Amino acid sequence: MIPRYTLPALEAVWSEDQRYALWTRIEVAVCRALARRGEIPRDAFAAIESRAGSTLARVAEIEARVHHDVNAFLDALAEQIGPASRYVHLGLTSSDVLDTCLALQLAAAIDLVLAECDRALASLERRALEFKHTPCVGRTHGIFAEPTTFGLKLLRGFDELARGRERLVRARAQAAVGKLSGAVGTFAHLDPAIEEEVLGALGLGAAPISTQVVSRDRHAEVLCALAQAAGAVEAIAVEMRHLARSEVAEVQEFFGSEQKGSSAMPHKRNPWRFETLTGLARVVRGYAVSGLENTVLWHERDISNSSVERIVFPDATAAVHFMLHRLADLIDSLEVRPQRMRENLDSSRGLVYSQSVLLALARHGVSRQDAYRLVQHHALAAWDEGAHLYDRLAADAELGRLLDPDELVECFDLERQLRNVDAIFARTFAAHGRAGR
Repeated sequence: MIPRYTLPALEAVWSEDQRYALWTRIEVAVCRALARRGEIPRDAFAAIESRAGSTLARVAEIEARVHHDVNAFLDALAEQIGPASRYVHLGLTSSDVLDTCLALQLAAAIDLVLAECDRALASLERRALEFKHTPCVGRTHGIFAEPTTFGLKLLRGFDELARGRERLVRARAQAAVGKLSGAVGTFAHLDPAIEEEVLGALGLGAAPISTQVVSRDRHAEVLCALAQAAGAVEAIAVEMRHLARSEVAEVQEFFGSEQKGSSAMPHKRNPWRFETLTGLARVVRGYAVSGLENTVLWHERDISNSSVERIVFPDATAAVHFMLHRLADLIDSLEVRPQRMRENLDSSRGLVYSQSVLLALARHGVSRQDAYRLVQHHALAAWDEGAHLYDRLAADAELGRLLDPDELVECFDLERQLRNVDAIFARTFAAHGRAGR
């Protein structure tokens, strides 16, 4: 059974409560650094540290009048702190607080996404190993190609998602950068050393240079990394949707004992959960476009990015978090049908070995063009007439003069075709730090 999904931790990251808590934490951290340098009286800092706090209701009430969220927050904070509040926000501009807060939120949100990514990777790894040597037919353009294994299909998904994880880690490093450099980034009223001290204490890096805001290419990188992770999930989902088709029937999405697939057709068992992953990937790719559009702001700084970011970051991180969570559950509960895979492989009537015969003829001195024509003639006839490719080739006198019977049999050897599966697994796992598998 697939458990119900909830995301309270991620919702908390983007909540208004958390946003104001982080704003308060940033303001207090700056005051602490100033107090350490003697720029704020110690008793004033003690009052700030002990009393700093504000309620959502009070901030909303003030914002309804002043129409500026940070000013409303500072006014509410001043009511709580009292006279010492005159030392709060010294040398800062709104975006110092906003962008540093966003960096903290993005780092926390990506950490939660990475945890779900690790869970999905573990599921893919486990089941790839389970079906490492389960043969099935590989397809290109939807047409039978050559033999592969179901484990290799899952391993390819593992490999792509593992790279997606690496991109998310890199994007996190780019996004976990704040600024406390003032209205146009010149540190006109605050020493750069204070920025480094405060951001370091918060676990953030400092932007080497900024305007009023941190450059938005950093944030676009996060959204692009999320979109690529979503695409990796979708690639797996699309393959599973194909394999679940009635005429393929090699896998089956979990189907509960009381579940219904259609309001009209009682026989239906649809891969609807995999389909939702495809739909969500489209949404996340759209958010990546929005992030790229945000990279250019007018005259160093405008506010056109802000309204976008209030939507895309909570939504994109939540969407990818959900996608990874669902993928792990679906892979864990996936019904795999090895017998049906073998039936589909055998239904090719030997066509999946055509290249082996082509290459064997080439090794005996036949030109590639002549070998191709010979094998293609028999392959197309075998498919159209319902014969087996081996039988047609074995009856061909011309081919018999070129290949002895044992060589022809070897061309149709499934184990020979799949002899390098272990090496592919070892190389793939080693590439992602899972050596020895």
